[in-house]
Amino acid sequence: MKGPDDAVPRFAPSARFDIELELGAVVGVPSTGPVSVAEADAMIFGYVLLNDWSARDIQAWEYQPLGPFQAKATATTISPWIVTKAALEPFRVPTPPRELPLLPHLHEPGPLLYDIALSITLTPQGGAATTLSRTSSAELYYSAAQQLAHHSTCGCPMTTGDLLGSGTISGPGKANRGSLLELGWGGQEPVAIAGGSRSFVEDFDTVTLQGAAQGAGFTIGFGACTGQVLPALADPYARP
Repeated sequence: MKGPDDAVPRFAPSARFDIELELGAVVGVPSTGPVSVAEADAMIFGYVLLNDWSARDIQAWEYQPLGPFQAKATATTISPWIVTKAALEPFRVPTPPRELPLLPHLHEPGPLLYDIALSITLTPQGGAATTLSRTSSAELYYSAAQQLAHHSTCGCPMTTGDLLGSGTISGPGKANRGSLLELGWGGQEPVAIAGGSRSFVEDFDTVTLQGAAQGAGFTIGFGACTGQVLPALADPYARP
């Protein structure tokens, strides 16, 4: 990481470790070149909840000259079940109204999002759980099919089993934001939890993402997407 007053970057444990509430699309059918949105939608086998753990202090200097490398390299946690696209068909909803016309290769053949209720819960070691946020996957601006189609525009082949993260899913209100960076406004407004507060995730905190689509007399769930943060190991680059 590199602070604003540092001459060069340095190795250190992240002090601004974060989560991102996302939906992951699992590719079931491979491609060999550019695909349309309709073709991309047909390629997707199913969906998982996805936590894209993010070291924001590393990301702060890294993304400006380079893009997110080590800031995103810690882990990606997914829910235990891949919910098939077929199971989610009853919950399809349109993407939101567009502020600007879509580019031709992103035009929508029909409703492409899903109305899946989502939540984030944080539990400190030995403490009680606090629900930090509730939102919906219907808040996404672009669908997984649109993202996959755009990803393929350069001819990049997609492979069976590829996993595409949606990006952070946030809603219109503060209680609907999908990361601590947004919930706490970059640490300026710490988020209240049972017995304390959090600006970012701390050692031994357990974060759980939940998601379910509610039908008439039935629920389609993803299972808990859970991860616990453990203390940093000794500096692997330290010299005796």
